Amino acid sequence: MSTEPFLDLAARELARYKGLADRAMAQVSDEQFFEALSPIDNSIAIVVKHIAGNARSRWTDFLTSDGEKPDRHRDTEFELAGANSREQLMAAWEEGWRLLFEAIAPLGAADLDRTVTIRGEGLSVRQAIGRQMTHYAYHVGQIVYVARHLAGDRWTSLSIPKGQSEAFNSRPATYV
Repeated sequence: MSTEPFLDLAARELARYKGLADRAMAQVSDEQFFEALSPIDNSIAIVVKHIAGNARSRWTDFLTSDGEKPDRHRDTEFELAGANSREQLMAAWEEGWRLLFEAIAPLGAADLDRTVTIRGEGLSVRQAIGRQMTHYAYHVGQIVYVARHLAGDRWTSLSIPKGQSEAFNSRPATYV
């Protein structure tokens, strides 16, 4: 962990987002993983492919090269090809998150005001991380929503289940 509170928060929240998505995806079948709710919607598989492509591009050589790598073809992230099995997409997903956490881990307070570029736009490291946190939270919300819809009655809540807030709030506090 860093000695910089922002970096600690970012790493914790990004890990939390990944965990939410992983737990949601674990509740859908392989068939559901590729199912879109309508013809204009993205399946979980598509969102996974997009996040994986985005993360690979943004976090590879994070401090030293543009976050939009020349070999990234974003539009293809929204298309499934024959080689896109759940196993292959999840491997790319894991690789993207690995790159993210490895890029953030060595950063310190002095790095936060350094400039990085994304599509030629200069951003501070703090801004770039904040932008990615928002982007990933948006897409993780999509994954959770679609998974919850598809899982139906089999869904296991990822937070406080509906109608159980009072019971949750009245439980004894636990401190780690």
